[in-house]
Amino acid sequence: MSRVEDLWERLVRAALRGRRAGGDLYGQPEAGLAANVPSSLANRDIDDILRAADEIQDDDPNVSRILCEQAYSMAQNLDPNSEGRGVLQFKTGLMSVIKQKLAKREGGSIDRSQDIARLREFYKLYREKHNVDQLREEEMKLRESGVFSGNLGELERKTVKRKRVLATLKVLMNVLEQLSKDVSPEEAERLIPEEMKRVMESDAAMSEDLVPYNIIPLDAPSLTNPIVSFPEVRAATSSLKYFRGLPKLPASFSAPATRNLDIFDLLHHTFGFQKDNVSNQREHVVHLLANEQSRLRIPEEPEPILDEAAVHKVFLKSLDNYTKWCEYLGISPVWGNLEAVSKEKKLLFICLYFLIWGEAANVRFLPECLCYIFHHMGREMEEILRQQVAQPASSCVSESGVSFIDQVIRPLYEVISAEATNNDNGRAPHSAWRNYDDFNEYFWSLHCFELSWPWRKSSIFFLKPTPRSKNILKSTGGKRCGKTSFVEHRTFLHLYHSFHRLWIFLVIMFQGLAIIAFNNGNFNSKTRRELLSVGPTYFVMKFIQSVLDIVMMYGAYSTSRRLAVARIFLRFLSYSLSSALICFLYVRALAANSNPRADSIIYRVYVIILSIYVGVKFCLSLLMRIPACHRLSSRGDRWSLIRFIKWMHQEHYYVGRGMYERASDFMKYLVFWLVILGCKFTFAYLLLIRPLVEPTRYIIFTDISQYSWHDVVSKNNHNALTVLSLWAPVIAIYLVDIQIFYTIISAVWGFLLGARDRLGEIRSLDAVHQLFEKFPAAFMKTLHVPLPNRASIQSSGQDVEKNKIDAARFAPFWNEIIKNLRDEDYVSDLEMELLLMPKNSGSLPLVQWPLFLLASKMILAKDIAVESRDSQEELWDRISRDDYMKYAVEECFYSIKFILAAILDDEGNNEGKKWVERIYDDIRGSIVNRSIHVDFQLTKLPLVIQKVTALLGILKKDHTPELETGAVKAILDLYDVMRHDVLSINMRENYETWNMLSRARTEGRLFQKLKWPKDADLKAQLGRLYSLFTLKDSAANIPKNLEARRRLEFFTNSLFMEMPKAKPAQEMLSFSVFTPYYSETVLYSMSELLKKNEDGISTLFYLQKIYPDEWKNFLSRIGRDENSSEMELSDNPKHILELRFWASYRGQTLARTIRGMMYYRKALMLQAYLERMLTGDLEAGINGNESTDTQGFELSPEARAQADLKFTYVVTCQIYGKQKEDHKPEAADIALLMQRNEALRVAFIDVVETMKDGKVYTEYFSKLVKADINGKDKEIYSIKLPGNPKLGEGKPENQNHAIIFTRGNAMQTIDMNQDNYFEEALKMRNLLEEFHSDHGLRPPSILGVREHVFTGSVSSLASFMSNQEASFVTLGQRVLSNPLKVRMHYGHPDVFDRVFHMTRGGISKASRVINISEDIFSGFNSTLRQGNVTHHEYIQVGKGRDVGLNQIAVFEGKVAGGNGEQVLSRDVYRLGQLFDFFRMLSFYFTTVGYYFCTMLTVLTVYIFLYGRVYLALSGVGETIQVRARILQNTALSAALNAQFLFQIGVFSAVPMILGFILEQGFLRAVVSFVTMQFQLCTVFFTFSLGTRTHYFGRTILHGGARYQATGRGFVVRHIKFTENYRLYARSHFVKGMEIVLLLVVYLAYGYHEGGALSYILLSVSSWFLAISWLFAPYLFNPSGFEWQKAVEDFREWTNWLLYRGGIGVKGEESWEAWWDEELSHIRNFSGRVMETILSLRFFIFQYGIVYKLDVQGTNTSLSVYGFSWVVFAVLIVLFKVFTFSQKISVNFQLLLRFIQGVSFMFALAGLSVAVALTNLSITDVLACILAFLPTGWGILSIAITWKPVVKQLGLWKSIRSIARLYDAAMGMLIFIPVALFSWFPFVSTFQTRLMFNQAFSRGLEISLILAGNNPNTGL
Repeated sequence: MSRVEDLWERLVRAALRGRRAGGDLYGQPEAGLAANVPSSLANRDIDDILRAADEIQDDDPNVSRILCEQAYSMAQNLDPNSEGRGVLQFKTGLMSVIKQKLAKREGGSIDRSQDIARLREFYKLYREKHNVDQLREEEMKLRESGVFSGNLGELERKTVKRKRVLATLKVLMNVLEQLSKDVSPEEAERLIPEEMKRVMESDAAMSEDLVPYNIIPLDAPSLTNPIVSFPEVRAATSSLKYFRGLPKLPASFSAPATRNLDIFDLLHHTFGFQKDNVSNQREHVVHLLANEQSRLRIPEEPEPILDEAAVHKVFLKSLDNYTKWCEYLGISPVWGNLEAVSKEKKLLFICLYFLIWGEAANVRFLPECLCYIFHHMGREMEEILRQQVAQPASSCVSESGVSFIDQVIRPLYEVISAEATNNDNGRAPHSAWRNYDDFNEYFWSLHCFELSWPWRKSSIFFLKPTPRSKNILKSTGGKRCGKTSFVEHRTFLHLYHSFHRLWIFLVIMFQGLAIIAFNNGNFNSKTRRELLSVGPTYFVMKFIQSVLDIVMMYGAYSTSRRLAVARIFLRFLSYSLSSALICFLYVRALAANSNPRADSIIYRVYVIILSIYVGVKFCLSLLMRIPACHRLSSRGDRWSLIRFIKWMHQEHYYVGRGMYERASDFMKYLVFWLVILGCKFTFAYLLLIRPLVEPTRYIIFTDISQYSWHDVVSKNNHNALTVLSLWAPVIAIYLVDIQIFYTIISAVWGFLLGARDRLGEIRSLDAVHQLFEKFPAAFMKTLHVPLPNRASIQSSGQDVEKNKIDAARFAPFWNEIIKNLRDEDYVSDLEMELLLMPKNSGSLPLVQWPLFLLASKMILAKDIAVESRDSQEELWDRISRDDYMKYAVEECFYSIKFILAAILDDEGNNEGKKWVERIYDDIRGSIVNRSIHVDFQLTKLPLVIQKVTALLGILKKDHTPELETGAVKAILDLYDVMRHDVLSINMRENYETWNMLSRARTEGRLFQKLKWPKDADLKAQLGRLYSLFTLKDSAANIPKNLEARRRLEFFTNSLFMEMPKAKPAQEMLSFSVFTPYYSETVLYSMSELLKKNEDGISTLFYLQKIYPDEWKNFLSRIGRDENSSEMELSDNPKHILELRFWASYRGQTLARTIRGMMYYRKALMLQAYLERMLTGDLEAGINGNESTDTQGFELSPEARAQADLKFTYVVTCQIYGKQKEDHKPEAADIALLMQRNEALRVAFIDVVETMKDGKVYTEYFSKLVKADINGKDKEIYSIKLPGNPKLGEGKPENQNHAIIFTRGNAMQTIDMNQDNYFEEALKMRNLLEEFHSDHGLRPPSILGVREHVFTGSVSSLASFMSNQEASFVTLGQRVLSNPLKVRMHYGHPDVFDRVFHMTRGGISKASRVINISEDIFSGFNSTLRQGNVTHHEYIQVGKGRDVGLNQIAVFEGKVAGGNGEQVLSRDVYRLGQLFDFFRMLSFYFTTVGYYFCTMLTVLTVYIFLYGRVYLALSGVGETIQVRARILQNTALSAALNAQFLFQIGVFSAVPMILGFILEQGFLRAVVSFVTMQFQLCTVFFTFSLGTRTHYFGRTILHGGARYQATGRGFVVRHIKFTENYRLYARSHFVKGMEIVLLLVVYLAYGYHEGGALSYILLSVSSWFLAISWLFAPYLFNPSGFEWQKAVEDFREWTNWLLYRGGIGVKGEESWEAWWDEELSHIRNFSGRVMETILSLRFFIFQYGIVYKLDVQGTNTSLSVYGFSWVVFAVLIVLFKVFTFSQKISVNFQLLLRFIQGVSFMFALAGLSVAVALTNLSITDVLACILAFLPTGWGILSIAITWKPVVKQLGLWKSIRSIARLYDAAMGMLIFIPVALFSWFPFVSTFQTRLMFNQAFSRGLEISLILAGNNPNTGL
């Protein structure tokens, strides 16, 4: 028993103590018991006490025991019954520590009366030990001195130490106070004397900054954070203080003693807001006001006062949506007349709104609901101010107290939650439950005021729905409140409903072009009459639209506004009458005009009516393009008639008003679309419609009496089916080709825009070299704040001085970029040295350039000079041809003089300096006299350089007497060489100087005293000069790393691009970065990195091979040999941790994202630091050297504070709390990242379970934490939520709960697989100024940012995905923004106008399933609410993409499914209705239309092939073609072959090619494109076409779209055949097999006039499509054609196929389970009907083929088809006999086998007899298989569609058996070619090169890797 206790003690003690020094071998921080305090205790003090107990355990175990007992006591008081989750275990462990270990440390019983005395004495000892009194004093001295040293900085260390010590003292003091309450006051007075109390109070005052705060310490002013001393912050803080006119708060209200009462305190008391919500919003408002003030001016008064203008701007911005809401509803805002509202009152309203918003939880998705709440609470506030009594508001009062969340938010939350629960986890139809939009839109009418205030909970709005039945066949009746304004019915009709103008336009144009074509292009009166038939077409289609309006609103009539319902029916009535009238008039007009003598009045009336209608429409459309006309029409709303016409024309929503652009923007996208439409209709007329006119006429008037089959439908209808089979593909192409023309023209337009914006001008390292001298000036123009003295220097013509100033300002930024590249291991130490730029702050009269530009230039110049026989001018001209050679020569010339003058100190006689000056005067004189080659022996130049280099080599080293002697000798040698070998001048002219020097040399005193170089700048100059003389190799390829090159090329290129001027850091807009995270990889663990795949390859080995140069640079950075293995690093935990980070920074991890985003802070610190130095430079005359010195910028308190005021980074880790409780490694890694990044904030949802009265209560809290000095989380805010926040989609709900913790004017949304770069972060303040730039009629609300996909080098697939994505996020987005004005938000790095969006529903929408693509809905919402989305390409952010085919397919499936849901959404409907026609075209073809056209492209293949099969099987095709040949009708043959061109689909590659040309240059673009073709990129893109088509169509039909976690790891493993089959069977394989079947049938029975060539040309693209769909997953599968893998795959596949599964078995394990999962999406009735109709196509094969059999001859009676069904039934019976259930047949096995044998023999005999005695041939048998296979599949498809019915009939097991057979057959057909190719080893080798070509070019030996011949066997 004692052993068990001892083990328990050790375990608990280890947990309590942890390793404070740094964690385990792999850098994993070990959490102590302090970190395991259950969240249900919800007490911050317990954690602090246990942390202190852990820290002082070694100093005094008894004091540690006292603290543990106090923690236990507090836990007991908080939860006496241990009902909370984890509380019992926590208390048990803590008590065990107290009893078992600590109590025994002294060896006896414990006298508890001595606890206070012990604590007191320990307090004194601890203070003395740590010199508390000196700590603060030393820190302040160091801070005032401004001197920083060390890696982390002395100041940093002292601050951390002080905070640690004071935190422990604070804990000791608090425990002392608690213990003293348990004794009598007299005893307490004795134990803690007054002097001791004063000491403790003094210490407590020093520890005030230990109170948790986020950015600005408002509740406890920090002594060390300079942010509170900024004038703008002080002004903002003071503006919130209590002002005259506010009622006095009751005495019972307590506020911190460290600050005065303010507006927030009053609102807290009145409405019962949560304390942490008040603290959070107090800082939020101060932050907003301070930043707005800094934009206007920096207050300079001793007591700064906030400007009225700053308050007004924040007021207008924050309450803009509320103001518009009031205006829309026609009610007065709560403040009445805005001009009469005081500054203080505005602040009161701002604070109230943000407090409501901050605690609204899920209700934040309902912005107009928040307006309603604010409106009523504002009124309550006004009443309280009027009464001057600070009393709780009636709306928030309950029996339990005052609570805003309980009384206002919870009722709303509960009804939203009930509706969300009713959506059956997204499976229920959207029409069956109310989503966020339905709730919000209820507040778009005055009906919302029926909810009253406080809430009238009996309202139907608060009615919770009856839970839905799980049985899909049962009706789901019951009481519920209907939807609002819009119903998302699941149907393709939404495409017509939302974009009816497009379809009407296309149909009318097709009709017009066809009429002209059928009239042979003649434009006579007959043609004109027929063209007027477009009138009835138009009105009938408008009538259809009005019918759809009625149908689509079903489910929302009860809750919609009566006016909206009336409008729908009025439009229906008007279009019914108008379409009937127009059709009647046209028919009568045609009848009248058939008589040529009749003068038709009706015809004229018809023409006049149409003309008036068209004219009015056209004029109105033209006028509405002019903004002034819009304003005029708004004024016209006073007249009822105009209001009625506008109301009938367009529904009046709260959103979507005023969605017009200025005339110039309209003209741009008008011209764009006119070009596209011109090309499209020209193509359609000339190549699609006109060629078919003659064939159509011929077919219509041809009488075909002989059919191959029993004809049912083709008699007496002019061969309608034949005409349909001819025209159907053409019509499909007519609908698709506009997308192709858009793709081509937008690509060209985007290319021209990119060229105009100067993209791709610097696209090589050579260009960087050539243009480098222009970079400083470009940098000063774009990224640097304007310098007042720079312009004057420029105007005075001092070019060298100006260039030097520019270079001096540019150098610190360039050098920091290079240092960061080194820290990221992209460059080596040598490369960094060559790339760094000198400060250019010295006295040299030239600009000093980086060594990589000047390397080897001096060597070349020397050789030129030595070999030259030219004149001085010719010599200098030869050197000057290379600018950098000239710069190198000049710099060496001046530097030698500078260094010699600095080191020569001849005890005051200046002999050495006189020699230097004499030499240089002679050189200058010779240059002036142009006699340098006469006066100096240039052939001796190598000797001079040798002597100078020797001297520099000595001076570089640290001083020793021996070295000084050597240096003197070297200078004397130099003197002798110059005097005797080089100089050829007449020395008599300066006889005295030379004589003095000669005498000094003879006497041995020349140069004997040297001033050894100690100044850092001088030493740097020495080293630089030495390098200039010794670097022999050119640095033309520096840096070598491709990523480093790419980044430097893009950054330097962007310096020449147009961007807004940078504001000083103090005046820039503030911003947040916001990253949602769930459970993805944070940081790779060593076990993950060393884990081997089935081939023996570890991730780390893979990374080492892909990034060999970066691996070597990493080893060099941590001081290891470049050949070290990873296991050699295990002796140093720091190196292991660095290794984990190195690997994680090359994956798609949260660590990489956080490092990248924290560059924003680093860049801001550098900019703020240098600008402060610059201000000092200008004001106090600091020399230039100091003003560009960046040493210590990261430790400057002011720079850090300025960065924190302008930048916030919040990562919302939704389940971080649960991860901590479960001790997940992700939680420890997140904590580690917080420790490494002090400005990082982590928000998460904390779930606290408590038990009361035997019931478990779950509470949810939104929390924000940061790292504290003890390596643990410090909780800043904890805001209670009304319930589980995840009611909708996970990601937007995760963003929504944490958005309250963000700060600033702007917010950048970043996914957790992104990256950022320091050099790009420097441009952020330029980008933010775009919010105030001119981008159209409205200011920008979202700034689009370019992405760079960094995963392109992993494999060829990753490269394809990278190139495709790069084309979309650059060239594509460029055109969407300008000229089309329809760029939405595609997620990732876009920068939001934060206040605009947070007051309008947030940065994404969250309704379940419908908002699965949550990002783009933010763009929709922004556009509908009069936002403006732009795109900017001078700044980029890194982005990871999926790298394996399965990952890519899942991702594309998710996006396609999301687009399918968008089709149904109200946002797309409103944008489609409210955009002008041309902007609507842009919107359609760049969102849902793209996916619809993709689907139509695939459907075109089906339509074409089914048409061909019809012509082949019916015999019509042969008859027509034979007759056409006889009649010489070549047009028909041409038309039948027209589709071939469009099946190629090469046009989709145009944007990628043009993007390559723009950014890589023509030659590299061609090479890249050709390489991609060799890597079979066309196969990949064709495969993707199938993915998008399948998921888009299936989603609209059945739903089932869901978020897919694709997994973002490195794909180096072989994907099993089974896994590929499961993923692609339904989306690709079935469809591919169907196309193969169609092609085989067409080959077998079609008529090919041109023979095989005709068939090949016609079907090659269809064969390519089918083969791509069937075999791409295996072609792009690592080791896909390796024989051993193929054998293993086949064995696993058969096991999977035959395993029957059962309850709990997953689809990965059993075919049956997978099959059930694949059918789960078929749920709704309309979907079942559509699936049934589509499945009927499979029956055409049997009907056609049986009439082609030899056995039936020429018989075409229906009995032949009937007999084929008899044969089919016999085959089904035979199948059932052979697959009879073994379970049932256990008792009669013998009989069953006998029956099976007899059946087989009879079937074989019957077939043999039929072949022998009848005309049945072997070919017929094969044909029957071809006929019956699709019939079986058709029956199977219908059966699984109606699964519930089939189950009730008892046929489900039989259907499942048939389905298994089909899957087995399909799998075998796919597997056999794979196995055959696997037999040949060279195929596998070829495939490896194909997949990993990119990696090959970077040294990756992938063949070695995939073969498993792994050299890292030691792993």
